Amino acid sequence: MDDIFCTLEELIKEFNLTTVYMPEGGEKTHITLNEVNRPGLPLAGFLECFDPQRIQVLGTVETSYLESIPHEEALNKLDAFFEYKPVCVIFTHAEEVYEGTKEIAEKYGVPLLHTQQKTSPFMAALISSLSVKLAPMISRHGVFVEVYGEGILITGDSGIGKSEAAIELVKRGHRLVADDSVEIRRVSDKTLVGSAPEIIRHYIELRGIGIVDVRRIFGMGAVKNTEKIDLVINLEQWDKDKFYDRFGLETEYTDIMGIKVPSITIPVKPGRNLAVIIEIAAMNNRQKKMGYNTAVEFNKKLMGETGLGEER
Repeated sequence: MDDIFCTLEELIKEFNLTTVYMPEGGEKTHITLNEVNRPGLPLAGFLECFDPQRIQVLGTVETSYLESIPHEEALNKLDAFFEYKPVCVIFTHAEEVYEGTKEIAEKYGVPLLHTQQKTSPFMAALISSLSVKLAPMISRHGVFVEVYGEGILITGDSGIGKSEAAIELVKRGHRLVADDSVEIRRVSDKTLVGSAPEIIRHYIELRGIGIVDVRRIFGMGAVKNTEKIDLVINLEQWDKDKFYDRFGLETEYTDIMGIKVPSITIPVKPGRNLAVIIEIAAMNNRQKKMGYNTAVEFNKKLMGETGLGEER
């Protein structure tokens, strides 16, 4: 897998950052880590564990520290800090960067940016954005929709009816995220986020009709760029000789990038309304996450009425 990165230019546009100094070609700098550092200790002189690949954010605390010591001493500390050539330095909250910092940034060719946003909210938003942009990613064949707030990844052989089910769901008020190819990113140890490749975003292919622009036909409310993957639904042709789970007591899982996602298999045959079935599956999955499992509760009731659950 190629190295995953985003460019400094992307972050400048996303967070509307002010450029104080940018070396030639610096906007194309590759950001490869989602960790962000506040360099309090490095400014104080402890640089042994300093990682220059992390974006460095200087907020009110760091600026106040620099202003509390003699100006010449502060510049020496900044010089020692910038000598390690961090990938980028961002001053937050203050009206302007500390006096003399721009000249030091120019000396070492380090991009220097500024935002008037408060430090903690800015860092939280920056880390969240980097976690998505730099997350490990794979592509899966399938359709991805949001149904009642649940991210449903629909898989199955070509021609099984995935896209047709998705367009019916869109007509019923739900949202399309991706058709045919789904980019899946592992943004944390528990979370997978799906999206569509840029070139096919908001489009869906319907055999016999062709490519349909869902956003233009059904409106902006019918599409979504990204969504967390909550459930995998695998569609397969009905096999009369195969046993299909009729109670749902056992939860099946699909492993995607080391994360187990609840999954179900739905047999397809003429006359089955897949859109309605997917809606019910989404609501049932949401209900389970809220602590109520219909199959378990029904089994308890059944066992109680038959007396099989009584002690002998």
